[in-house]
Amino acid sequence: MDVSRLSARALADLRRQIGFIWQEYNVVERLSVIDNVLTGRLGHQRDWRSLIHFFDRQQRAIAVRSLERVHLLHRATQRADRLSGGEKQRVSIARALAQQPRLILADEPVASLDSELAWQVMADLVAVSRDEGVPALVTIHAVDLAREFADRIVGIAHGEVVFDGPPTALGEAALTAIYRGS
Repeated sequence: MDVSRLSARALADLRRQIGFIWQEYNVVERLSVIDNVLTGRLGHQRDWRSLIHFFDRQQRAIAVRSLERVHLLHRATQRADRLSGGEKQRVSIARALAQQPRLILADEPVASLDSELAWQVMADLVAVSRDEGVPALVTIHAVDLAREFADRIVGIAHGEVVFDGPPTALGEAALTAIYRGS
């Protein structure tokens, strides 16, 4: 698909269908958790309501359900700057889920978390993806997490695919090819 030929409206529709989870959380610190999640609904509003950050009951129900999915509903009214790193990343997952996307892209979603939090966040991301039937494409360098949570691993070195298969097939030779380029 050549996205350069899409109209502005078609491009906005395409963006709305892809939920993105950033490495750096990208939450608005001064907003509440629920308001951060509701920003995932902005692409579904095409009028003045998005300008004043107004969301109807249905939109709020989607945000509440998204927070429930990542076990953060109890933090809904707190400001985002009061959360831990793992909680902020789960807010990012809830925001992406609130978009009701057809695909989730996650760029190193656990890179800045300790190993225990990383495991919890990956478990939430995978559970949400599977339960909602939304494929997730995750870039991750933590091999142990990839082996634990991925259905398929694609290893790339120097712009070339050097491994493509199930986690059980990812052996030392493949890891050497991925990380050392040989």
